[in-house]
Amino acid sequence: MSPALSGRAGTNRAPVGVARQIAADNDVAAMGLWLAEYHDSPHTFRSYRKEAERLLLWSVQVRGKPVSSLTREDVIAYETFLADPPAAWCDAGLGRRGEHRRLFAGPLGERSRRQALGILAGLFNYLVRAGYLAGSPFVLQRRRARRGSRRTMERYLDRALWDDVLQALDDWPRASERECQRYERARWVLRFLYESALRVSEAAASCENDFQRVRGRWWLRTVGKGGVEGQIPLSDELMEDFARYRRFYALAPLPAESGRMPAILGIAGRSSSLTPTTIYQIVKDTFRRIADALESQDSGKASRVRRASTHWLRHTAATHQAEAGTPVHHIQQNLRHSSIGTTSIYLHAEEDARHASTTQPRPVRSVPC
Repeated sequence: MSPALSGRAGTNRAPVGVARQIAADNDVAAMGLWLAEYHDSPHTFRSYRKEAERLLLWSVQVRGKPVSSLTREDVIAYETFLADPPAAWCDAGLGRRGEHRRLFAGPLGERSRRQALGILAGLFNYLVRAGYLAGSPFVLQRRRARRGSRRTMERYLDRALWDDVLQALDDWPRASERECQRYERARWVLRFLYESALRVSEAAASCENDFQRVRGRWWLRTVGKGGVEGQIPLSDELMEDFARYRRFYALAPLPAESGRMPAILGIAGRSSSLTPTTIYQIVKDTFRRIADALESQDSGKASRVRRASTHWLRHTAATHQAEAGTPVHHIQQNLRHSSIGTTSIYLHAEEDARHASTTQPRPVRSVPC
């Protein structure tokens, strides 16, 4: 990239004398540092990297300026570009990876454009706080009403389907040692992610000493997004499942208070921890196998299970807690949401009750002959 487009002399660079929090002195390095903040969340990392790369290439190739020189007018033009990218950017003949890969499958819908601009606004806010940029052209963006946005979460498994999933898992073959290992690992991973409602990165980082017993009750200490600490209540049933999993690998049933053994052991029970990506793949493979087993019984159920992922387990846990009558502020604490409004998307039972009371059959009025 030419020096003029590197961002070293970008017109929106913070003036000399502003306290710098990062050493990066060009746009690629600065954006790379922002992405590095999400290294422990592989799916978020990939999504954010895609948006950063799209903007960087558009800025350099289409606008002919570095990212650190973009103005509000450029942001408006970029939103128009996202709604109708040229054919060359959507060429199906290009690979999915590599330097000359396809960056768009086609025009982005309103929701996807809003998501892309929201991610980029976060990037620019980060660079402003880091002292790299003087300001963000995204702060002037007007707040649009979200037409047709859903207020409830749909990426979850209802109680009956969750029971079907667990039953199908218990039907897995266990004739060989390898089959037993696969079964015990899948059994524990699904239950752990569901009962704790952890994000996959949090589950991957969980160790023995994060399990704490206070006044006879088990809690799990975790550090989530933004370094927010939380204490997750754990049921006796889950701890029994944990003890079963540990016994299978000849470990003591209860986690050691100062132990560093990961909650989810490495392949074949090794003490090394798994990456979030590996755990995600384990869950996806488990759901795929279960979906295959359910296909002959109910193709609709199978299709839904096949779409499920690690984050679906978090949504499923929150939904089931709400349906069981758990106070919404307790669910908020369990999920570590900053806003109770975020948690309210799981109150499906309340919506169902409102629908039932509104649409209940009207009494039939007799009409005299």
